[in-house]
Amino acid sequence: MPFGFYIIMAAQFFSALADNALLIAAIAALREMNAPSAYEPLLKTFFTVSYVVLAAFVGAFADSMPKWRVMFISNAIKIVGCAMMFFMVHPLLAYAVVGLGAAAYSPAKYGILTEYLPHRLLVVANGWIEGLTVVAIILGVVIGGMLITPSVAQSLLAFDFPLINTGIDTAGEMAIAIVGIFYLIAAIFNLYVPDTGVDHKPLKKNPLYLVHEFNHCLALLWRDKLGQISLAVTTLFWGAGATLQFIVIKWSEVALGFDLSKSSMLQGVVAVGVAIGAVAAAKFITLRKSVRVIPLGIAMGLIVLIMNFVHHVWLAIPLLIFIGALSGFFVVPMNALLQHRGHILMGAGHSIAVQNFNENLSILVMTGIYYVMIRNDVSIYVVVTLFGFCVSGLMYLIRRRHFANQRENDDVRHLDDSAHH
Repeated sequence: MPFGFYIIMAAQFFSALADNALLIAAIAALREMNAPSAYEPLLKTFFTVSYVVLAAFVGAFADSMPKWRVMFISNAIKIVGCAMMFFMVHPLLAYAVVGLGAAAYSPAKYGILTEYLPHRLLVVANGWIEGLTVVAIILGVVIGGMLITPSVAQSLLAFDFPLINTGIDTAGEMAIAIVGIFYLIAAIFNLYVPDTGVDHKPLKKNPLYLVHEFNHCLALLWRDKLGQISLAVTTLFWGAGATLQFIVIKWSEVALGFDLSKSSMLQGVVAVGVAIGAVAAAKFITLRKSVRVIPLGIAMGLIVLIMNFVHHVWLAIPLLIFIGALSGFFVVPMNALLQHRGHILMGAGHSIAVQNFNENLSILVMTGIYYVMIRNDVSIYVVVTLFGFCVSGLMYLIRRRHFANQRENDDVRHLDDSAHH
């Protein structure tokens, strides 16, 4: 891999690390305010709303200037959101601003891979980026959990800078200030991301044109026989993954009697599994074989149901790692296939924006349904059961659709052959 790839990875790592540590700090801030527990999944809703609302514009924005500059500007927006939370703006609102930065960041971070690397390296690069993002999620969640642990928070607050009054008096403020440092490190790496020298399209001033162009790209990817399968899988995966984050926190409080800092560590355990699965997929699955991993998605949904019968942490940890590994193994090849099809059909930035729109709409819908269930005091065991069957059932339908597409392609090929004869 060229050296610039490692700079891209470092920038992505620190930005994702901060996003996830901030999520735990924001949950802690909501609890300090005595906000209803149903507000917690709403953090994810507020974070992802920008991805959906701005989908038509962020792809064009990412393709309009060098990717390093897009990444730097987007990261600066995240720093503003983090600062808002520090200065006591409501966590939901502040996290929504961070989401705005993340929405602009995403097409650039994936788009630069297709510009910078030959397509034979895409699955490997995706495996690395996904694996590293997942490590950032694990560490972010674990660091977030540690920062709000009373003993750690107290010892950090006791640390005094000579001659400087930082104005940091609570555990929440301390956690948010440290997250801000991670965003600053990401910003420094952004400045050293290589310029790929690809021609950039000037940004069209007419928003209606951008919406029309986005709709065209959306239809193009959903009509493509391979594009629609990979898009359906990744859409379901990200919606399910975001909901699972909150399910694990709630489930570990009910089934294992954990508090928030311990529950957030268990989220990290799922992510360890995803990292293992992502690395294994990068090693064993080529772009051509990528569709063969779909049955693992069906299996993952059914294995989630075992959570209902687990009440000991020594059983919970291997189960959550296994669930994570299955999901990582099946999503990385699908992501690479989707990027490859998107790059061929419409260019990197636009295809990532279409992908983000679908995936984040799925996150909004699934975390929204979870919010309604928690709001109405539905048992977490019922939630886990519905979640598992829903994931398996939808993956089964996607697999059937893929077989139907293959049969259609075979029929067309036979018609072509007979026409030639």
